[in-house]
Amino acid sequence: MRDKLSACPVETTLLVINDRWKVLILRELLDGTKRFGELRKSIGTVSPKVLTSHLRSMEEDGLVDREIFAEVPPRVEYTLTELGDSLKPILDAMKDWGTDYQAKVKLKLKETNED
Repeated sequence: MRDKLSACPVETTLLVINDRWKVLILRELLDGTKRFGELRKSIGTVSPKVLTSHLRSMEEDGLVDREIFAEVPPRVEYTLTELGDSLKPILDAMKDWGTDYQAKVKLKLKETNED
């Protein structure tokens, strides 16, 4: 967990999920436990180094649990913690806003093309 927190709760939230990759990782893990390769494939263009860095940061912040299985090859699975899962309403609100915004932009483009 972070040693220093902002006095502003909104800023604290942004410090924890301060990157698009973290938000996309959260989105994917809301559906359940995923392996590293599954996360990388579902997120898209993120590099393995960046994904690893963000997963470690999210683990330090208490959002993600990592379980390592002693197999050959090693298997690692990532799951949201209760704290990480508590971000679901925020992601749902972001999804709703994004859907509404997309619809408005498409309508405006359609109106512009009709003129």
